[in-house]
Amino acid sequence: MALMPFTDAMAAILNGAEGLPEETVTLEDAFHRVLARDVASLRTQPPEAMSAMDGYAVRAADATLGARLNVIGEISAGRPFDRALAGGEALRIFTGGVVPAGADGIVIQEDTTRDGDIVVINEAATAGKHIRAAGVDFKQGDVLLRAGIRLTDRDLALAAGMNHPHVPVRRRPVVAMLATGDELVLPGATPGPGQIVLSNGYALRALARAEGAEVIDLGIARDTLESTTAAIRRAIELNVDVLITTGGASVGDHDLVQQSLIEAGVGMAFWKIAMRPGKPMMHGRRGAMRVIGLPGNPVSSYVCGFLFMVPLLRALAGRSEVQHFREAAILGRDLAANDHREDYLRTRLEWQDDKLVATPVTKQDSSLLGNLAVAEGLLVRPPNAPPAKAGDPCQIIRLPT
Repeated sequence: MALMPFTDAMAAILNGAEGLPEETVTLEDAFHRVLARDVASLRTQPPEAMSAMDGYAVRAADATLGARLNVIGEISAGRPFDRALAGGEALRIFTGGVVPAGADGIVIQEDTTRDGDIVVINEAATAGKHIRAAGVDFKQGDVLLRAGIRLTDRDLALAAGMNHPHVPVRRRPVVAMLATGDELVLPGATPGPGQIVLSNGYALRALARAEGAEVIDLGIARDTLESTTAAIRRAIELNVDVLITTGGASVGDHDLVQQSLIEAGVGMAFWKIAMRPGKPMMHGRRGAMRVIGLPGNPVSSYVCGFLFMVPLLRALAGRSEVQHFREAAILGRDLAANDHREDYLRTRLEWQDDKLVATPVTKQDSSLLGNLAVAEGLLVRPPNAPPAKAGDPCQIIRLPT
């Protein structure tokens, strides 16, 4: 099978991926959930004109420089005055207090002198000054939160201010992750001859959780058709939305994932991509379950998981924006011509003279976790790109921090 271009592989993975069913959650449980429907305000904020300062509510026409006004009462937040202000009168008012009928200005307390029940105006009032008009923040019926956004902490404050104790969100995607390989042992174990410590799953599970997914760890399947197929069938029984496998995606005698997926009824869409790292990557579906088979090399596994799994999870979560943003930068060192595969080079990023400079690490081997850990982005090199010099324009995708 010919290598599938990156863009075609992405289109295949995202084809038909839509937001999962809606559910209603409390604001306490809504942080970083994706809004399923537009949310309009249930109230006007502020509901009435309110004082922005501590001082005196006055009629601006009365509160001229040197004027002496009768103080007839006091207004604090939540305790409005029960009648309109008349000529020659003032009301002591505190921040958040409702501006009484008849008043059109606030003189701050620093610009007054109090003499018993009289307040002396030391700076003339200006109509409207220090008053927050009714609805200056938002009005009842205003749509302030749009479907498809991932709710931030500020969004939750806004929803609460709009008087919503609950919000409609998309169900979280459920992701099962399966590692494969006789050579794998868990961190903390003492590897035997030829064995390696499993690292892929920790980064991939963290990526998925950061996108709001619920993650199920299916453990490690051994290099037998029976073990691998049984683990895949377990994911099917759990009714997960996405199955992520790592390892066994190549063409060796012990690379059994594709055969096991087919055995479990997964229809394969592709299993080789024209990209580096990540050529031996697979994708298929079984009913509503989507499968991404990632390479076993840790860098390939992470880069492909970041580039393909993350957008898929965003689409299933109902996000309005799912693709990674590509940012303009300049090269920090010379690069040789590229071949027919699209490259995603691990790169360091720094600002020099107001320009973002991307300098790929010198060793791009797909097994080098140390270089992946220090990378801050991926530098995208198109297929068949010509040689490039330091200072030439390029595009990068920032990695999570």
